[in-house]
Amino acid sequence: MDDCCDPHGYQATFGAGFARRVAGRYRKHGLNRTQQRLVSFLDERGVQDASVLEIGGGVGDLQVELLRRGARQVTNLEISTSYEAEAAKLLEQSGLTGRVTRRFVDIAAAPDEVEQADIVVLHRVVCCYPDYQKLLSAAGEHARRLLVFSHPPSNPLTRFSIWSENFIRRLSGNGFRAFVHPPQAMIDVLRAQGLTVSYQHRGATWTVVGLER
Repeated sequence: MDDCCDPHGYQATFGAGFARRVAGRYRKHGLNRTQQRLVSFLDERGVQDASVLEIGGGVGDLQVELLRRGARQVTNLEISTSYEAEAAKLLEQSGLTGRVTRRFVDIAAAPDEVEQADIVVLHRVVCCYPDYQKLLSAAGEHARRLLVFSHPPSNPLTRFSIWSENFIRRLSGNGFRAFVHPPQAMIDVLRAQGLTVSYQHRGATWTVVGLER
C-alpha cells in the first residue's frame, strides 16, 4: 500500500520522525500521483480565493499546493501534535506563513466547533477513522462547494494488507487500526449531505472521489 493509512491527524502514535519523512519526501519529489489527482480535481473547478478545510492534513503539503494555486486561506484539523513542527517549517519555506490555521479538533465528535469552507479535503483519513458515517457526514455538511477524499479500494488484496498491518500493530501493542470502508456507502453518506459525485479514479492502492454541491 502507498503509506496506508497515514493517519494525518486521526492517529497519534506516529511521531515526529514520520512527519519529517513525509515533509522531506514532498520537498524532494513534490506531490505523489494520488495527491496530484486530488489537487487537479479542485484546480479544474476553481480554487481561486477559496477557503479550504483539510481534515487531517498532516504536514500540509496539499495545503501549500492549493494556496499556490490561489486558495485564500486554509484551516487544518488534527488530533495529534506530531506534525506541527514540520508543518510550520514547510509553510515558512514556502513563504506561506500566516495563511494556514491549524487546530486540534475532531470534526466528527465536535462538528459545531468548525466553520464551513468552500472546499473540504480528506486524504488518507477515512480509512483511519472507525465511524466513516459520522466523519463523512460532518465533512459533507461543512463543504459549501467541493469535497474530495481518498480511500483504499475494497478488494481482497487491500483487505488482507490492512488486516495484516492491524495484526502486527495488535501484537506490538499499538492501538491504531486501519479500515476498508464500503465505497458506495461512503458516497451515499455524502450524497445525503447534498453532494454529487463528479469525479472518480480507482487506482491500485487509492481511490479518489470528487463531489460538488
